[in-house]
Amino acid sequence: MSPSSFVFDNGFFLLNDGSGQLARGSLRVEKGRIAKVARAIPKKKGEKRVDLKGKLVIPGFVHTHIHLCQTLFRNFADDLALLDWLKERIWPFEGAHNERSLYASARLGIAELLAGGSTTILDMGTVRHTDSIFEAAAEMGIRAFIGKCLMDREESPACLREGTKQALQENLKLFERWHGEANDRLRYASAPRFLLSCTEGLLRELKGLSSANEMIVHSHSSENRDEVKAVRKTYGCENIEAFHRLGLTGPRLVLAHCIHLSDSERRILAETFTRVSHCPSSNLKLGSGVCQVPDLKKLGISVSLGADGAPCNNNLNMFQEMRLASLLQKPAHGPGAMPARETFEMATIEGARALGIERDVGSIEIGKKADLVALDLSEASMAMELSEKNPEQAYSAVVYSGSPACVRQTWIDGRLVFDEGSYSGGKVREIVNQALSERKKLLSRLNRSLN
Repeated sequence: MSPSSFVFDNGFFLLNDGSGQLARGSLRVEKGRIAKVARAIPKKKGEKRVDLKGKLVIPGFVHTHIHLCQTLFRNFADDLALLDWLKERIWPFEGAHNERSLYASARLGIAELLAGGSTTILDMGTVRHTDSIFEAAAEMGIRAFIGKCLMDREESPACLREGTKQALQENLKLFERWHGEANDRLRYASAPRFLLSCTEGLLRELKGLSSANEMIVHSHSSENRDEVKAVRKTYGCENIEAFHRLGLTGPRLVLAHCIHLSDSERRILAETFTRVSHCPSSNLKLGSGVCQVPDLKKLGISVSLGADGAPCNNNLNMFQEMRLASLLQKPAHGPGAMPARETFEMATIEGARALGIERDVGSIEIGKKADLVALDLSEASMAMELSEKNPEQAYSAVVYSGSPACVRQTWIDGRLVFDEGSYSGGKVREIVNQALSERKKLLSRLNRSLN
């Protein structure tokens, strides 16, 4: 389907533009952007029309914490606490990646994301072969911020550790190669893994690089109590306080998790407009705890959602993250906490704000990019009839009843990238078969390195 001009007809559109409006009718896309939403749009000669009768169109989901490099490790790293999970499973697996296995891992993860209605991601790669993740994202059509994982501290595992100078040079080289590619669909984000894997010298250099290039910095923080203790021992302060002393806090810093925070850390996040990515499935599976999202939001802290990596989840399903994010808070904060609309906004427009792209994605508005998802209202788990008079029902349907099974089409930049099980970036069987083949080879490399 050409992204230049086409019209959706006979659909419902969950605008998510702050008005709370559920519109019914038609939507025109021109040159990859939303040009008009109206009850009816007159036909133009030769213009493509897409009948969306029985469909609800929503803005695509924005994941602000993903590890595509880990997709091949799904179901190989279960029932462990964070630091053991990293040391015993994830770091050795990542160290065994080569260019081909990382490419296959990224493609498999992106295929799952597109089929689940996700159109934008913030991804933390592993230390090497980051070009492979960008290549997969370019081919599959997803909008992505991607960063090489930075690990230069002496305590980092030998299979991933690199020198500070080498890490920073490669970081800059990747930025210069990929930032703004694919019509600005691909951008670079520096990705220091967490405070325990990076030297202070590297982190201070990132401050200057981020400021000079308006670059997102993506890291983990305050996920696990043992991690918090280790940071306190190493830096003499809490996680957020350390990021703040190093000059990294601010609206371009996106921190995953932020479960175990002191009052002073919350104040720093609020005062500096630092962004938090909440990953409820991962936090539960690793036994890390529950982020107190309502408390953060009361302080004005931006909180978005992410699935994290496949080995700690074990899927990349934003519907699941929304549902859990809402339900987890209700026992402690009451049934009115985290209502469906607020949770949906965390998965869309709030994620866009965290990445600084809210003028382009996150809602259905004139001039924004046509990153759109069509949900089938006749799917058994979601079967319902919508009314423009009750938009809250649409939000509830998506957050509490929705699933990837409801997703029929996904568009990015007005281009159809997923359609009823088919991808513009490759055939699903080929994507899966390549992933399975590369995982076998990766496991063989890993076994050889351990023996």
